[in-house]
Amino acid sequence: MLRTLLNDEAGFIVSAELVLVATILVIGMIVGLSEIQHAVVAELNDVADAIGSLNQSYCFSGFSKAKKYKRGVAAYTRGSIFFDTGDECDNNQCDIDCDPPVRERPKRR
Repeated sequence: MLRTLLNDEAGFIVSAELVLVATILVIGMIVGLSEIQHAVVAELNDVADAIGSLNQSYCFSGFSKAKKYKRGVAAYTRGSIFFDTGDECDNNQCDIDCDPPVRERPKRR
């Protein structure tokens, strides 16, 4: 039985080399996922800048229809206008404001 155990090569031996290789692979995956996160955030920031730079102003005039046989207006629609102004965070203009550091005071006894 001991001889068959020693000749058996179907098992997996955990050695220092395998632990080192696995550790390097895990660290590499963490760094890779972090870079993917930064790339996705940068692309989403580009999309937000593109949407923020769109001019959303619009203007349309009203119209009316006169009655055919009588005096007056049969139907009308009023016009509308809107002018888009720059918002605080358009085109990556947002500033993250942090509070100034506060000095610690001694503990009370």
